[in-house]
Amino acid sequence: MTGSTLPAIERSISVSWDPDAAFRRFTADFASWWPSATHSIGGKRVKRVVFETHLGGRIYEEHLDGRRFLWGRILAWDPPRHVRFSWHPSREESTAQDVDLHFAPEGTGTRLTLRSSGWERMGKNARRERRGYEFGWGTVLDTFAGVRSGRLVVFKIIASMMLVVEALRGGVDASIARARGEITAR
Repeated sequence: MTGSTLPAIERSISVSWDPDAAFRRFTADFASWWPSATHSIGGKRVKRVVFETHLGGRIYEEHLDGRRFLWGRILAWDPPRHVRFSWHPSREESTAQDVDLHFAPEGTGTRLTLRSSGWERMGKNARRERRGYEFGWGTVLDTFAGVRSGRLVVFKIIASMMLVVEALRGGVDASIARARGEITAR
């Protein structure tokens, strides 16, 4: 996709929490709501997901066997208004998207706006990956907000089909073997 720029994905959701609570839930409490069974490299092997709450911090998953895989790094940190991070779970860091989150007061709650850009870094897979993330980021925001939507029902069906495809491609072991970004230093 050299020389071509795909438009950013923009999603937003309103929640009843004030900006402080919404920001804390998305960042410090990331592990409590992130759907790691379906949105991770290791699936059921994930012990925890970590969102280090400072500039330069890492976002990664840790498996039950102690292996860790980098998903991204915190690029901007301005609680409770704004956080920006790179995003490349199971991929080379050079293919990372930029994910920019803004938390704005909305009545007694908060409006969270997510913008994901930089798709051209993914090369020939950019259009296909962007289509998946266009749906996926909406699902993630619904999960963050605790919203039971039709999108989540559709996603569960798609996730079940993806498990069958994964099994045909060698299962979780093969997915982990193909993954990039393993953190080796302790």
